[in-house]
Amino acid sequence: MTSGPTSTNRSTGGADPDASGTPDVTLDDVREAARRLAGAAHRTPVLRSRTLDARTGTQAFLKCENFQRAGAFKFRGAYHALSRLTPEERASGVVAYSSGNHAQAVALAARERGTRAVIVMPADAPRSKRDATAGYGAEIITYDRYTEDRVAIGRRIAEERGLTLIPPYDHPHVIAGQGTTALELLDETGPLDALLVPVGGGGLMAGVATAATALAPGIRMIGVEPAAGDDTRRSLAAGHRVAVPVPRTIADGQAAETPGELTFAINRRLVDSVLLVTDDEIRTAMAFAFERLKIVVEPSGATALAALLAGHLDHPPARTGVIVSGGNIAPDRFRELLG
Repeated sequence: MTSGPTSTNRSTGGADPDASGTPDVTLDDVREAARRLAGAAHRTPVLRSRTLDARTGTQAFLKCENFQRAGAFKFRGAYHALSRLTPEERASGVVAYSSGNHAQAVALAARERGTRAVIVMPADAPRSKRDATAGYGAEIITYDRYTEDRVAIGRRIAEERGLTLIPPYDHPHVIAGQGTTALELLDETGPLDALLVPVGGGGLMAGVATAATALAPGIRMIGVEPAAGDDTRRSLAAGHRVAVPVPRTIADGQAAETPGELTFAINRRLVDSVLLVTDDEIRTAMAFAFERLKIVVEPSGATALAALLAGHLDHPPARTGVIVSGGNIAPDRFRELLG
């Protein structure tokens, strides 16, 4: 179940815009983000499982961002972006839109950086994520994800209140922050043959691919999407951004309608293919992580592991990295999905 072009033009890039006219993100940008995140973000563990290796035919290295602050990789990008605010911007505050993990990350980063945050969240976002966001001190404004445009709402609030907009993925500082995940992983594991990465709006993949392909030029960058929301797979196949209806999937953090402009410009260069996983395959991965690895993973965080467990990776290489992107799920929802 693969799709997407094989990259033939990989480079570390530079400060100049790429062919699409959007600014590039470089390995140096990711390294600068790592410097700013030092002491603020956790260096998350890399887990191994002999059972997983035996089942999948590869040595699997799971980078567990469910142990990151605020429970997901999103803290990296949010904190890095907020660390770049001017004193005037910090005094005014920020606004973000998110289904949950970016919301929590921006709320926590704002508290850490001494500023205020307004978060636009879908009304049907998991209550645990809304409660956590409010708990970090953010103001929450809800909207209907199926009938309203969260980007338009966020931009309007930013203009009306004089706030800085921190988007969940389509921002160079957010992307560079997410890329620090790959710096840590490769520093611990050494070279990898392939890296499986969950894809929603594409920020995690764009950052991770920027770092990983620069440090290990032969690595295969493989995205994973829920089958109900394959906007990135379709976009890569078409050669331009494609929109899909709002996905209805248990992987709520990957319910994107179309890739970001900047993230797609990067990913179309660096991503080799995209795999699709069903909700049932995601549940199987969540159960495996709980039973064998003794960790809790939310649906969106389990998609890369799901693709590996389901055998969707053609010709498994010797050494495969897997990004477990988050673990924010309430106990009752976890029981419901695995019951």
